[in-house]
Amino acid sequence: MTKKNENMTPDDYRDSLLDAIMTHVAFDGWSDKAMKQAAEDIGIDPGIVDLAFPDGAMGMLDLCAQRCDLAMLEIIKDAEFHDQKIREKITALVRARIEIETPHKEAANRAAPFVALPQNHYRALKILYRTVDLMWKAIGDQSTDFNYYTKRMTLSAVYSSTFLYWLNDESEDHQQTWEFLDRRIENVMQFEKFKFQNKDKLPDLAKVWRKLGEKRYGS
Repeated sequence: MTKKNENMTPDDYRDSLLDAIMTHVAFDGWSDKAMKQAAEDIGIDPGIVDLAFPDGAMGMLDLCAQRCDLAMLEIIKDAEFHDQKIREKITALVRARIEIETPHKEAANRAAPFVALPQNHYRALKILYRTVDLMWKAIGDQSTDFNYYTKRMTLSAVYSSTFLYWLNDESEDHQQTWEFLDRRIENVMQFEKFKFQNKDKLPDLAKVWRKLGEKRYGS
């Protein structure tokens, strides 16, 4: 139970509520019911939940994703990480990000259909973008224009497809998931090779958007 203090604000309970909800989402999903039960577990008024997470369970899921993203970045503190090739670094980051959720795999399983709901779709895309953007920045990526966008789009596809595969993987140590990840990374490397070979033929997205703006607004 969280130690209460009259000087604490609703935001001060966010982390404790997130910890507490994990034992309930396996049964009740990411729902208001699970959030209220989490409040009871840490001994606070259920009304505080609405103040701590005014956007409901989606806000709590967002906090969970942020926490996992930060834990993922711990991998870059390993000296050996920086000696690896880009392919190996990206593979390590994707794997680390997924393995962080292993202790709460059932909670992750219940999150998948929840974030797929129409009202949660846009927020889920923002969370996904934040994760893959951090991955590229973690390896020092400084790409701009076309490369900036395509790298994040392709990695979003790799990460999300691998995550969904992992959710249903019952192989020992999720070995089949990591083999699946290797195949997806190989697809990315082939795409990057194609981009390099055809770099003079690919569009400058910044220029495209500028032209569209001029055409639309007459600037």
